[in-house]
Amino acid sequence: MSKIEKVLVTGKTHTTLSSAGNTSRGHNGNLDIELSSPGSATPAHVLTAVQPHPKAEQLFAGAWSACYTAAVGLVAAERNISLPADLSVDIEVDLGQTGTAYFLQARLTLRVPGLAHDVATELAHIADFICPYSKATRGNIDVVLSVITA
Repeated sequence: MSKIEKVLVTGKTHTTLSSAGNTSRGHNGNLDIELSSPGSATPAHVLTAVQPHPKAEQLFAGAWSACYTAAVGLVAAERNISLPADLSVDIEVDLGQTGTAYFLQARLTLRVPGLAHDVATELAHIADFICPYSKATRGNIDVVLSVITA
């Protein structure tokens, strides 16, 4: 993998849990999508506020954050870990350039206030291991995974 020398654009999302499913909010509030997991009774992918031309990086970050959030929930349920109501996932996907070549890189931040840091870190890494979007990017782009428990 090559390191990006110059970031051209960044797509950012902030995904939270809601009673209707996951809600992904884009940078500057430009992308609000209510998401649900397969087999869920709640409506899937309801676009509530989308700018006319969201960045591809923002759409990718939104889909990835929804998948990753679901993976966190699955891992927590398997381990009988109660997740805080204010759990959130922030994902930033950069499109950048090194020389004349274009690359992607990403930063994932899992926020689980009140959860023990070691438990949250294990949860974050196992969720990253099972999330299909994380699998697709693993070894293909640089990804930094962070956990915040405060």
